[in-house]
Amino acid sequence: MAKPFYRLQHFLRRAQLLLFFLGVAYIMAGSVLLLQRSSVLTFQRETDTAALPSLPAPPRPLELPAARWLYRRNVIQKSSSEHNLSHKKDRQKGTYIGCFINNETEHALGGTILYDFRKMTSALCQDTCSESGFRYAGLEYGAECHCGNRVCAHRARGEDCNLDCRGEKGSRCGGVGRMSVYRVEDRLPGQRRYRTVHYHGCYKKSQNSTAGFLNQTSGPTHTPQQCIETCTDQDLPLALLRGQDCFCSHAPFLFTIQMSEQEYMCERSNQTNHTSPYDLDYYWVYSTPVLDATCKERRFMPQKSSTLVALSSFPGAGNTWLRHLIELATGFYTGSYYFDGSLYNKGFKGEKDYWQSGRVICVKTHESGQREIEMFDSAILLMRNPYRSLMAEFNRKCAGHLGYASDVHWRSKEWSEFVDSYSSWWVSHALAWLRFAHRLLVVHFENLQEDLAPQLKTITAFLNTSIPEERLLCTKSNRDGHFKRSGSRSLTFDPFTPEMRARIDEYIRTVDSALRDRNLDGLPQEYMPR
Repeated sequence: MAKPFYRLQHFLRRAQLLLFFLGVAYIMAGSVLLLQRSSVLTFQRETDTAALPSLPAPPRPLELPAARWLYRRNVIQKSSSEHNLSHKKDRQKGTYIGCFINNETEHALGGTILYDFRKMTSALCQDTCSESGFRYAGLEYGAECHCGNRVCAHRARGEDCNLDCRGEKGSRCGGVGRMSVYRVEDRLPGQRRYRTVHYHGCYKKSQNSTAGFLNQTSGPTHTPQQCIETCTDQDLPLALLRGQDCFCSHAPFLFTIQMSEQEYMCERSNQTNHTSPYDLDYYWVYSTPVLDATCKERRFMPQKSSTLVALSSFPGAGNTWLRHLIELATGFYTGSYYFDGSLYNKGFKGEKDYWQSGRVICVKTHESGQREIEMFDSAILLMRNPYRSLMAEFNRKCAGHLGYASDVHWRSKEWSEFVDSYSSWWVSHALAWLRFAHRLLVVHFENLQEDLAPQLKTITAFLNTSIPEERLLCTKSNRDGHFKRSGSRSLTFDPFTPEMRARIDEYIRTVDSALRDRNLDGLPQEYMPR
């Protein structure tokens, strides 16, 4: 009896194993068929696309954040690799002139600074400086790019510039306190363009103002562009134009003169024949891209702060831009409740610091839960028109911090789903901070754009610090930094449907009422529905 039972058991085991292998074979065969079918469909789509090039690609459905991040990362890496390949072809445009000292006492280059702790290359730095109108590009620590029009430091030993660029092995990117300097391709006079030029206004030189601060340049006639170029070449941060005479000066000179409310006085001084000697006291004043040495210094708080200040905003409200302004104005790093590697790579060194360390002046957050809000002792609530916030955040999600979403994205179901979920978040975020924050300062993005200096003074006073006049001047002159989308891309159609607008307008009224109930100023008039 045992023997037949053993045979049956042995047969069943073999049959089970056989069924397993048959199942695996069936799955593999099905996979092969699917691959063949997909290749045929792909070929058909390619031929159809070639025949009908005007048909848009179907919109990509709304993805999970992780999937979207991976998608963007792959796209960025691909475009970055293609970008680097194109730079390798053009690298011989610039000329390497040597290794120079760059420390607290000797600053090799005095122009703007760009950070990229992940993908910095010599070509990227040279292109950035060339596009900003500078003649020299310098790299330090493998990740910092400095621009300028004059090398103002002593040479160092060539072997001291021993660090590779973070984004390009084998390429010299300076060292510790040492800068690898390249002469970039020269542009013709009058053709240089600067991202960080700022017009201050018409100023009158007072009687007690020291004329020695001014350095008059040679040449019979000057336009504002020519004057700015001339002063930039002299590594001076101020360009002053009186008629067709150009003067250059250091930043402190601006504090010895007074802004005139009579703009026409500068226009009178622009005339060839001056009707009055007083006309000679009026100047048009511009900031050049040259940074004062003190404006480049940023550090962690010297002593651990006992209070934790949130810099809260709805996504797309300009949190990164305000962090840039606060760091430039105060000289202290800002932190983050999260960790954004792309922002750390662009120079926000507080991004990696633990958000409760007390070493940063304020902490970025988009959280809106009661528990998360009450962990902070005080908060700055940055608000922006929800229509612009939604569009800015959708641009970021689709194309990164400085890119723009395509028309295909705006017309897709992804956009409508985004508005449905994020517009309600805009109102709930504002209401939560108004309700649960212990101590609150409300700042409106639009007011910050229009009245930068007064708004920054209010913010820094709330942060229990002050702004030296030199740093305030630097902040006004370099307000955009490298964190603004280049150009303006206006859509040819309204992405908001009437249903979307009705819902968002109701949210605006709700937040405006909540602000007034707390005895705060309501939303700016431009927010309000018409």
